[in-house]
Amino acid sequence: MKKEYSVEELVSLIEGYQASYYGGEAEISDEAFDQLWDLLKEKDPDNPLLQKIGSDILPEEKTKTGGVFQKVRHLIPMGSQEKAANPEEFRAWADKMSFKNFLVEYKLDGASLELQFEKGLFTRAVTRGDGEIGDDITKNVLKMQGLVKSLKDAAGNRLDISGGVRAEVIMKKEIHKTHYPDKANCRNAANGLMKRKDGSGSEHLHILCYDAFFSGQEALYTNEKEKVLWIEKQGFEIVPFKLCQGANEVIDFRAQVMEEREGLDYDIDGLVVKGLEIDLADAERRRPEKQIAFKFTLEEAISIVKNIVWSESGVTYTPIAEFEPVFLAGTTVQRASLVNPNTIRNLGIKIGSHVVVTKRGEIIPKIEYVLEGYKHSYEKNENSLGSLFDEENSIFPTKCSACNTKLLDEGTRLFCPNKACPKRIHHRLEKWVASLDIRDLGIGLIEKLFLSGRLSSIKDFYSLTEEDLRPFFLNEESLEKEKESLGAKKVYQSIHDRKTLSLSTFIAGFDIEGFGETQIENLIQAGYKKLEDFFSASVDEIASVHGFGEISARNLVEGLAEHKEEMLFLISNKILSLDEETEAALSGKSFCFTGELYTMKRSEAEALVKKNGGMVKSSVVKDLSFLVTNNIESGSSKNKKAGELGIPIIDEKEFLRLIGHE
Repeated sequence: MKKEYSVEELVSLIEGYQASYYGGEAEISDEAFDQLWDLLKEKDPDNPLLQKIGSDILPEEKTKTGGVFQKVRHLIPMGSQEKAANPEEFRAWADKMSFKNFLVEYKLDGASLELQFEKGLFTRAVTRGDGEIGDDITKNVLKMQGLVKSLKDAAGNRLDISGGVRAEVIMKKEIHKTHYPDKANCRNAANGLMKRKDGSGSEHLHILCYDAFFSGQEALYTNEKEKVLWIEKQGFEIVPFKLCQGANEVIDFRAQVMEEREGLDYDIDGLVVKGLEIDLADAERRRPEKQIAFKFTLEEAISIVKNIVWSESGVTYTPIAEFEPVFLAGTTVQRASLVNPNTIRNLGIKIGSHVVVTKRGEIIPKIEYVLEGYKHSYEKNENSLGSLFDEENSIFPTKCSACNTKLLDEGTRLFCPNKACPKRIHHRLEKWVASLDIRDLGIGLIEKLFLSGRLSSIKDFYSLTEEDLRPFFLNEESLEKEKESLGAKKVYQSIHDRKTLSLSTFIAGFDIEGFGETQIENLIQAGYKKLEDFFSASVDEIASVHGFGEISARNLVEGLAEHKEEMLFLISNKILSLDEETEAALSGKSFCFTGELYTMKRSEAEALVKKNGGMVKSSVVKDLSFLVTNNIESGSSKNKKAGELGIPIIDEKEFLRLIGHE
């Protein structure tokens, strides 16, 4: 949810949307309403609104019926279910329960109803209302499809039992399409019809049943599964259900239903999950604890993996899954990163796998898990790497596309181990230019210099002359010496403009796997203040720093050893110098910038922070030292979050004072 709401705004919105829902003309989707509800629960968990259910949420004047329908008390309160919006939330609930088996039913997108019986005969039908008292719409229900008026035993004799059957009133898709296309959806149409004073249109509605409560029910059924089957034997149409063993099977079943629900002749918006044991006391609670609504979400869909392609960044190969297009959170997605080889193995992904795709945070597509029980369709992986794939495994490349070296698969990374691999060298050159922000030296020119053999190491940048660069500015349209010379001069000056570097920029520029400026800055804060400190550090010492592990520590130590000679060459020959003396000025402090700066570009301000030993963060997080903005009173999300976390908000003038640039 992108907009920030106050508690008061959330209460007003929920009450308003609930009014339109029960009036038969819902203004927003269930998913959007659930987001508002969950946000209120997060901001104000004790808010009285959260204890209300159904039409009880409506302001008083909106619950009046003008005497059209009589108010009737439910035999058993119709409580509101807790919700799980994703597998993680469902597992958290399931872990609290002691159930070995789960009864899982479709959660119908309709209107809840209690059918009341006395001595086996149908007497009245009551809407959900506030969960305890609802409207008696018996006259309309008598016209609906699926009503059973008499309960009988196996011999056909009327049962002498009293109680209620829980049901959902729905409109089937074909009825909606044929008779009520002006209504937004089946639920809106059904809600409007079921409470018409004259009952017209009720014949177009269906009753599906899912639960029951009767006197002496122990003799009728002993668990929840038997209960549903007993309801079906009485002649009611029941809500489809499945008995699942363990949480994983429930999650898999939910994914299967998500894929199949478009083919159903009525709408569902999730599953209802409960244990097999009948617990009347729990059912009577306003919010039963032993059942949960396992909802579908807008950010989740089922697709089929068509291909695995490998993105090459330097010598590292990153798997990308390509799947059948799905619509998530307002956009169509058909690709998702699989991060590394272990992700493929852990998920069990193959070409042809049916997968659950999410778009968490409405931004990044992710494959959550593979659906079991579907037949895979295997085909040879056809992508740019072609013959570099092993014949026995068409998913993983085995040889480097640049030097033909056998790739090394460490699980968390697939890469070419050849230190002299052209791709490794080329990528390092690009990383150096990007780290130092040498703006006039573009990627195209780097490639030309590399292919010509003039540029093969970082120190080669500093041996380039204007004369060396001039030929690369020749073109068919202009051979004028002046333009040729001007382009070469700009690049030469851009290279030599920045000769004093922070330690973090210098080390990060050598493109050591997994180490950008932020990671190096974290080590500087941990006490590695000079280049010599890094050279003398062991794997164990780096790994002992918070946030680093053995693999990353080894990458750094080995990378530093590999580039030590060139690093020392650049420093000892005074080609470059390290600004280590000033790095402690902002030591231990981090900054996030938002909005427009007056005296410099944001990139320049961030460079000043790094030069003075501080860290730059792209967002407001708990450990941020300062948020810098020239609009301190702004209601922006960053300002609000900083206020909530107690992070100081300073303007540009105060920032410059901190670094001694008053």
